[in-house]
Amino acid sequence: MRSNWMNRLAMAAFTIALLYPLAGLGAPVGRWRWDGGIPGSTASAVRVSLALTALAIAIVIVAGTPVAWYLARRAGRDRVVWEAAVLISVLTPPLALGLLLSLAYGPATVIGRLLIRLGVPASNSAAAFVATQVYASAGYYIVAARAAIAAVPRELEQTAALLGLAPAAVFRRVTFPLARLGLAAAVSIAWVRALGEFGAVIVTAYYPAGMPVQIWINLQTAGMPAVMPLLIIFLLTALPLPWLIHLLAQARDA
Repeated sequence: MRSNWMNRLAMAAFTIALLYPLAGLGAPVGRWRWDGGIPGSTASAVRVSLALTALAIAIVIVAGTPVAWYLARRAGRDRVVWEAAVLISVLTPPLALGLLLSLAYGPATVIGRLLIRLGVPASNSAAAFVATQVYASAGYYIVAARAAIAAVPRELEQTAALLGLAPAAVFRRVTFPLARLGLAAAVSIAWVRALGEFGAVIVTAYYPAGMPVQIWINLQTAGMPAVMPLLIIFLLTALPLPWLIHLLAQARDA
């Protein structure tokens, strides 16, 4: 009994220390300024982040789900190679990713020159913003989605196939319903990763400014009073989805 109380006290102390930074939301920083030094900047940053991040995540889901399924079901040594490639994208530091993207798609490369001829700006554009977010979040989605799909018993898929279902129908009617919560968690991880990306985006797409970059601009130009309103919105758009999915998972397993 005493041991249980000691464990709870230790967990409570750790939790308080872990969540203490949230107390900064109540710190006195002066009267909050909605738009910093640039009128309309906060609303614009919110629109840019939500719209372009949604597009990036849609691309990640469409391109990444088949890859996750392949990695979950593929047997053989080559799977290790593909998984290692995915992990490289996860482990690449954000600032390094931004610099590498700016070089790989810059005018000095064949692809960069092709993009210029097509009229697609490889930097400081909506296309650059979305592409950077896709590169920053795709690996996280694939790793989490692979785990969710791998948890579905393969025998169920094989039985459905023997009953005459096409592979796409097997995924839609068997794999997806059983893996949906894990896939939702994968989406939420990718969403937070893309929405919060700063190190790579500030190199490739300083404009149009999303919320992380605009928070930095507000901090530099007008200080903390201009940061707080956008910081609140940033947290409200980033935290609830993964938090709720985690609670749902815990409730299902309880």
